[in-house]
Amino acid sequence: MTFEEITEEEFRKYAKNSPYKSFMQTPEIAKHREENGWTVYYLAAKYNGEIKAASMLVAKPTFLGKSTFIAPGGPLLDLEDQALTDFFMKSLKRYVRSHNGYVLHISPYYELTERDRHGDEVPNGFNHQNALRNLRNLGFIELKNASQPKYMYALDLKGKTPEELMADFKSNTRGHIRKAEKMGVKVRELKREELGIFKDITEKTSHRRDFTDQPLKYYEDMYDLFVPRKEALFLVAETSVDSRASGARQREDERRSPVATGRPDAARELTEVLPLSAAMFMLYGDEVVYLFSGSDEKYMKDYNAQYELQWYMIKYAAEKKFKRYNFYGIHGLPDKNTKDGVYEFKKGFGGQVLEYIGTYELSIDHKFYQLKKFLKKLKKG
Repeated sequence: MTFEEITEEEFRKYAKNSPYKSFMQTPEIAKHREENGWTVYYLAAKYNGEIKAASMLVAKPTFLGKSTFIAPGGPLLDLEDQALTDFFMKSLKRYVRSHNGYVLHISPYYELTERDRHGDEVPNGFNHQNALRNLRNLGFIELKNASQPKYMYALDLKGKTPEELMADFKSNTRGHIRKAEKMGVKVRELKREELGIFKDITEKTSHRRDFTDQPLKYYEDMYDLFVPRKEALFLVAETSVDSRASGARQREDERRSPVATGRPDAARELTEVLPLSAAMFMLYGDEVVYLFSGSDEKYMKDYNAQYELQWYMIKYAAEKKFKRYNFYGIHGLPDKNTKDGVYEFKKGFGGQVLEYIGTYELSIDHKFYQLKKFLKKLKKG
């Protein structure tokens, strides 16, 4: 077994066929990191010239010439294979140390325990506790706060038609979709110059739900990197003013028509397009990932556009023969005594909870690692 640097194309080919692939372990994410001051490395373990394990690493200096190394969504290997894991991780550790790294962070896209839609363990389902033990034996420590969620929610699409998938939705979810369609909600793909529409919705949502939104440039960069490769989509669900008017509202609109009011701008108002909900999806390998989204709070209950947007993309994923529709993060395992709106929304479409192995760090330069921890505590205060 050898450990060596490999080319971007070698890595791309291996990553695309790995069962542990993730859009985070791609040269496109590497290029995005490079634009933000990170250095990129492609590394692999080979046996008789064939890659058996690989990782894209990114590194950024902190101070005193020491760097943080990260394997976002990686590395790509079978963590239950103890011999391979020991060889690759120990080789990574030596490599990071030789490049002035003091810590290594990993976030393998590696499922730990098979769970059902309620978050309960599936009887006789897979359980990769050996992978967990292998990492811990090598000195990796789990991080509680990480950018990659440990728990996600996903829908198995394999061999199912959109109609079969919808039959497994909760009845109220089907009702919300029908209502959205009745209210004239339509979904379309956003062009790059329209990303301001997307950003406006996600920014408002971030203020309402108290999370940090990405800057517009981030979305533009992700568009440039992934959309031309057909590995990302930005969608908006919208309606027009006249399509939502009905009953008394319709009669009121007629009374306020250009003829009745003498106002020429009234016609434009009646056909104004309203963006209601927007989302960004990653399409990598055999999986669609629902990554970022937002909805205009003023219209959520009246139009249910967020449901129509999901239904549109689920149909798209099924028709394009993707194997899994990943709704992405949920707030931990479901608590039967607490109502979690994010989990309940995603659960309404069927599917199951996914539990991943988590995010870990490995101290490379122990003295510097302890110094950084001490300085971090001082800063918190």
